Amino acid sequence: MSDAHSDLVSDLVIVGAGIVGLAHAAEAVSRGLSVQIVERDAAAVGASVRNFGHACVTAQVGELRDLAESSREGWLAAASRAGFWAAEAGAVVVARASDEMGVLEEFAAAEGDAVELLSAEETARRLGRGAHEGDPIRGGALLTRDLRVDPRTVVAELAAHLESVGVRIHWRHCVTGIEPGVVRTNRGDVRGERIVVAVGHDLDHLFPGVADAHELRRCRLSMALVDAPSLSTDAAVLTATSMLRYDGMAQTSAAGEVRARLERERPELLDVGANVMFTRRPDGTVLVGDSHHYDLATPPFLDEDVADALLAEVARVVGGSLRVRQRWQGVYASSPSTPLVRETPMSGVDVVTVSTGVGMTLAFGLARATLARM
Repeated sequence: MSDAHSDLVSDLVIVGAGIVGLAHAAEAVSRGLSVQIVERDAAAVGASVRNFGHACVTAQVGELRDLAESSREGWLAAASRAGFWAAEAGAVVVARASDEMGVLEEFAAAEGDAVELLSAEETARRLGRGAHEGDPIRGGALLTRDLRVDPRTVVAELAAHLESVGVRIHWRHCVTGIEPGVVRTNRGDVRGERIVVAVGHDLDHLFPGVADAHELRRCRLSMALVDAPSLSTDAAVLTATSMLRYDGMAQTSAAGEVRARLERERPELLDVGANVMFTRRPDGTVLVGDSHHYDLATPPFLDEDVADALLAEVARVVGGSLRVRQRWQGVYASSPSTPLVRETPMSGVDVVTVSTGVGMTLAFGLARATLARM
């Protein structure tokens, strides 16, 4: 073998250098554990860099809310240690119809201080623009617990920090097999007392039985990077379709009225599983999206009609023109039966996959929970 590592045995070996894997490494290091990471690519190129950089804490429910709150603490601690940008900017949910405002009022009544209702003027001000004639804002809400990071930079910054404090990351090592205590790769064996597999939607490449048991699929998303000069907020911005996707809002009684109206007025958005939202990066560019399509594989083709519909809806909220700089296909793991896949397929080996689109939200909370079980 050209690059054997059998002489080094760490406390923990992590497979996957996406945000879930890196969060496990960061939390393990904070506990004084020695860590190695195995990553097949030369840098993170999957779900962790293709998303909005939004930790959607406030709109989670049940166990996911607990994990999200724990993850929020982990994100802020990691940002303090590693020096990356993490803004406690919250998320602004824009209401442009009375039924949408009804969702936010019901949600705020349940959440207390975590949700601050906004007037139309306050909502427009938080977006950094005036009222938008022709598509009036009725009001909104600020989700105060939400966080923002820059998905284009945060993974690399966290990985570099981990390497600087002694974590060995084996880039360009393709895993060929996993056994208790050893990860076998095309460049040699990597050994550890415990192993965590955090490969997201590619779980079926390593543990197909686990993936099949949870009906794991790949969700592909249509996304874009745009110039939107009229937008000047670090908060994530959500819209009516977001109210139907995040459980805290989707479980309100008023959400049914929103869905029924959108089925009549904007069926094309529901047909593509739209979650029309956007986030501004520190350099001023804006990440916009997204649609949702589910399958075992991810065809590479992007439908321009889908992209146009999403961009048009974002433009209505922003109240100005958009110039597209980049388009890409997002991807994440999805299961119809569970939001989390946590299994121990063999002794000393834990599989951790977020099987809904909140990997950035839950990463550090999941890592803390995994390490607490060890």
